[in-house]
Amino acid sequence: MNLNDLGWDDGFAASLEPYDNCVPGRVSAQHRGEYDVLTRVGEQRARVTGKLRHEAASGADLPAVGDWVALREQSIQGVLPRRSAFQRKVNLGAAEAQVLAANLDSIFVVTGLDADFSARRLERYLTLAWESGATPVVVLTKADLCDDPQALLLDAEQVAVGVPVHLVSNLTGEGHDELGPYLRPAKTIALLGSSGVGKSSLANGLLGQEAQATKALAEDGTGRHTTTARQLLRLPGGALLVDTPGLREVQLWEADDGIQEAFADVDELAAGCRFNDCAHMREPGCAVQEAIEDGRLPLERLQSYRVLQRELARLARKQDARLRSEERKKRVAFAKSLRKTAW
Repeated sequence: MNLNDLGWDDGFAASLEPYDNCVPGRVSAQHRGEYDVLTRVGEQRARVTGKLRHEAASGADLPAVGDWVALREQSIQGVLPRRSAFQRKVNLGAAEAQVLAANLDSIFVVTGLDADFSARRLERYLTLAWESGATPVVVLTKADLCDDPQALLLDAEQVAVGVPVHLVSNLTGEGHDELGPYLRPAKTIALLGSSGVGKSSLANGLLGQEAQATKALAEDGTGRHTTTARQLLRLPGGALLVDTPGLREVQLWEADDGIQEAFADVDELAAGCRFNDCAHMREPGCAVQEAIEDGRLPLERLQSYRVLQRELARLARKQDARLRSEERKKRVAFAKSLRKTAW
């Protein structure tokens, strides 16, 4: 297997040098405690070492699909530095990230044009997609099931500022050709979206075969969740595709830069406010409120911007509290070790 076809290059090779007697591999699938890893000699099943698992500050430091790893026999010794990673907050009380896919070139944010279409959810996905370091692309599926797809295309374009939006039908194949420029050899693309939006059907269309299981539509016309695990697939043209299970919810994780990109239109307007600390409420000379009044900016867009900002602020407070707790535990453990030494 030629690793260059999987995205391997001199940069990754340099990051492997500190690992003695290790070979490179790319994670193609993740199972409970085990990983499928693509290497020069083919696909292997591997586990992380106890040392790597112990040193990992959180699950986000362990391998994810798309990661390049240092492999010795069937043990993963380390994860090479990621160039991009789509991650979200785990739905737990503590602030912890989950990496869904790593080393991506593009992220296809897949949204179905059915009753479940939501511009607000699309903004949330785009915020995390921008933060990942990959290039976001919006793919609107189920065009054949929508009475007025052009209207929803316009809605998506209004919130996907600076992001290409493509309209496709997985049933007829319409629009699949438009995705070709992103599917270049050795480039990695991830399909991300909610359950039932047609990611597996889109993957099958791009693969040219039924590699991903699909289910018939529900009685209300909506899709059904089929993908159960993330995996890296080779497309006929040489691109690499990461299909992911549908996400029931997407909570933000460290998306300060992402929110600026996703809401570039709001930030651009804010630059014209009279006051630098304008809250865009009732301040005189607020360019954002002026844009809302004359119809250049939907009020819902500003409201969504504020919701995501508040969410990030709460997350930052939780992260600070977690760091303080971890430091306290370290101090207590160190003090105990001193007492044992004294005795």
